Amino acid sequence: MHLKQIRLFLLLFCLAFMPLTAICDPAPSPGAAQTDPRARALAQRVLDSMGGRKAWDGTRYLAWTFNDQYQIWDKKKNRFRWERDSLVAIIDTQTKDGKVYVKGQELEDPEEKQKLLDRAYALYINNSYWLVMPFKLLDPGVTLKYVAEDTTMDNAEADVLEMSFDAVGLTPQNKYMVWVDKQQGLVSQWAFFRKSTDEAPTFTRRWSGYKDYGKIKLASDRSNPQSDFELFHIASPRSVPEKVFNSPTPVDKL
Repeated sequence: MHLKQIRLFLLLFCLAFMPLTAICDPAPSPGAAQTDPRARALAQRVLDSMGGRKAWDGTRYLAWTFNDQYQIWDKKKNRFRWERDSLVAIIDTQTKDGKVYVKGQELEDPEEKQKLLDRAYALYINNSYWLVMPFKLLDPGVTLKYVAEDTTMDNAEADVLEMSFDAVGLTPQNKYMVWVDKQQGLVSQWAFFRKSTDEAPTFTRRWSGYKDYGKIKLASDRSNPQSDFELFHIASPRSVPEKVFNSPTPVDKL
């Protein structure tokens, strides 16, 4: 069983194929560490266009599929359920403690369990950021700068923000460029830089396909001319049965 556990850990390590683990706590809060008033006003417009802070704070459950990984996040109780194939991890996003199941059986080996829980936490950071990044623009530790007016890959007019980080999260060396559509006030495109000093981004992708989920808006399309990529099974249910967070085997999509 030990070798199988190691293989599962390596599988988890490889799942986050896109380097995005920027923010330590995906629950937004006021007081961003940025000094550019124009950038702050633009970020506030994005937040308002997405439904507003009150609606975001009132959204308890989010579920989505990212890169063949299905997850359910209980923001209120800081619970995150992650699953792929027969592997299930359920973690407390504050304590980082939790349980791991393989084919319905709880993993008992403390060392292997901790490795998998640590990796599941990193996937929680990564995968949630791909879903809710626009709600993170005004987080503490985030520095925003207004860059310029530009057009997106779809020739839409936008304002561009630079997003960097002040010693927060798992990869504070990252940097992003965020295009905000002039008409809608929504994020329409983003670019990821592995290091803030990089001249060229690792990727530039759409942020589109918005729909209403409860009282907030979320987007599913992360494609670009080089590749298609989409988030599936996005949901924001008002309630989730407790058995969902306790199930040792994969659950039906919400």
